[in-house]
Amino acid sequence: MPGYPPRPRFLLAAAIGVGAAALALAFLYGTLAPPGKVASACPPASKELARKLRPLAKGEVAAVSIASDPREALPLVLERPDGSKTTLADFRGRAVLLNLWATWCAPCRTEMPALDRLEAAAGGPGFEVVAVNVDTARLERRGAFLDSVGVKALARYADPSGDAFETLRQGSKALGLPVTMLIDKNGCEIGSAAGAVEWDSADAKALIGALKSG
Repeated sequence: MPGYPPRPRFLLAAAIGVGAAALALAFLYGTLAPPGKVASACPPASKELARKLRPLAKGEVAAVSIASDPREALPLVLERPDGSKTTLADFRGRAVLLNLWATWCAPCRTEMPALDRLEAAAGGPGFEVVAVNVDTARLERRGAFLDSVGVKALARYADPSGDAFETLRQGSKALGLPVTMLIDKNGCEIGSAAGAVEWDSADAKALIGALKSG
């Protein structure tokens, strides 16, 4: 299911042309650094993990693109459920499925229960589904949205500033929502997906199991 483009603040993303699309592929596969940041190469272990994951990106998770040359994940600042700040660097040492979503995004509503079930089944010291709400207005809707789709296991991360999505957009990592990044324990981006994915499918569990073991 295709992702929804973000609302007015991010409408520029929908206007990206063919040249930008080519750059997006370059960024996605780690051949270029995003503006203002020099992409940092990842250790051999991350490259080996990507090699192991590549044949597992099939079936229900065929939309996941595995990086041929993993690079450090872009620096994102997130808000914890208690309102304190954290960054992706704070998750080093465990694998992460980072998902950005919004309450007005229909594919996000479809995908969220599967993310919650994945966290319930696979979450722990070695792995976490980090689902980040990027609404910048009417923030009271976040909790009601998650309650309405039965979310119980996911921690309720947020970015009311919208900076997390904007950082990914500027790095040609995201054109719409939902967007997902698979990040290994070294903080390296191993894979990504645009649009909703069946994250609690057998194919997804095999992919995430390999990510956790890397």
